[in-house]
Amino acid sequence: MSVTSEIIAGGDGDFMTVRKVTAAGGQREIGRALAAEAVATFGWAPVLVDPVVNRARRTWFERNWPQHHERMRGAAEAVGADFDDDRVHLDGLTGVPSGSACSVTYLRPSATKEGHGLFGRNYDFFTTSAEEIFAALGGPEPTAPRPPMASTPYVINSIPDAGPGTTVLIMNELDSCMEGINEHGLAVALLIADAENTTPPVEAGPQVGISSAQLPRFVLDTCATAAEAKQALLGAKQYDLGVPLHYLIADAAGNAFIWERGDAGTEHIVDIDGDALCLTNHLVHKQQAGELPPDNEETLRTYGRYQELLDRTGGSVMSGELLRATLDEIGFDATNAGLYPVRTLWRTVFDLDERTMSTRFYLGDTATGGLRHSAELTFGPGLLAG
Repeated sequence: MSVTSEIIAGGDGDFMTVRKVTAAGGQREIGRALAAEAVATFGWAPVLVDPVVNRARRTWFERNWPQHHERMRGAAEAVGADFDDDRVHLDGLTGVPSGSACSVTYLRPSATKEGHGLFGRNYDFFTTSAEEIFAALGGPEPTAPRPPMASTPYVINSIPDAGPGTTVLIMNELDSCMEGINEHGLAVALLIADAENTTPPVEAGPQVGISSAQLPRFVLDTCATAAEAKQALLGAKQYDLGVPLHYLIADAAGNAFIWERGDAGTEHIVDIDGDALCLTNHLVHKQQAGELPPDNEETLRTYGRYQELLDRTGGSVMSGELLRATLDEIGFDATNAGLYPVRTLWRTVFDLDERTMSTRFYLGDTATGGLRHSAELTFGPGLLAG
């Protein structure tokens, strides 16, 4: 077992401190390392939940996501808990709900100057605590000041003895994934599915299946291609507790799709049609025909950002440099955030042929309201870990 942990961006005086953990070994050992990191950074500890539900959760993971099941065993070892105690909830390595605004686009190899599939994303999110975020969305006012929800992100390189190596970026929950790539060149990113109608999460414990923030990690652990990801998601039990997300998933061969859940739990796959596939913060399966509606203060510019991505990526050859410039143009800073305290907290570009993830992190505002950010850092999955 090999584990390293280091600060790679930000620090005292900056909005965020970004840490990177590289863990090699069995999934149980990786889970033990991540749980120990969660204890040190977030003060995480297992909580008691409904034992009937928890027993069913562990059984579901064992059958459908054995990698996560083994990491939960490691988490139990890290804190001296009994893995077989049905009352003890051993994942959710921070306990803070997840979600994001964001823009993402995938470009087929035929549409890029490099001849590689490129996958770019802005992670647009609030600069406040979870309590302040949910108060702004209609929840109760916070009772005490708390750190910003996104102030301690992690890059996690996992190099398991069996199964694909992965590189994932998380906001605050070490067994979730905001975006990531595996050694097969499969990449995934999550986004809020309906910015205009998002409400605080339902007060409920963990359910059976994969949560909305665990879904990308599940895909990267168990799939090598977009086709495999479709089958895995169609066969998986999923839940969101009231903060629906949607996802863009793409592979190195040029295949990509959007995964969404609609009314009454219906599941929707929107395949790439042409050279690019774009996603922001409205349900694409409901907007495929006709013109997009205008934005308002609650939509976080989802329709405008989506249209600009379509316009910039349609019918012309893009490059990594142009993709970065496009993402910067539609990002959030103090001059255009509008009603909510939103910033582009990081910008990531995946090169699916190279199996790399290149990310630049938000450190604070400039005097003129722009973004102060770190240098762009490049990481790779598995044995390619940077």
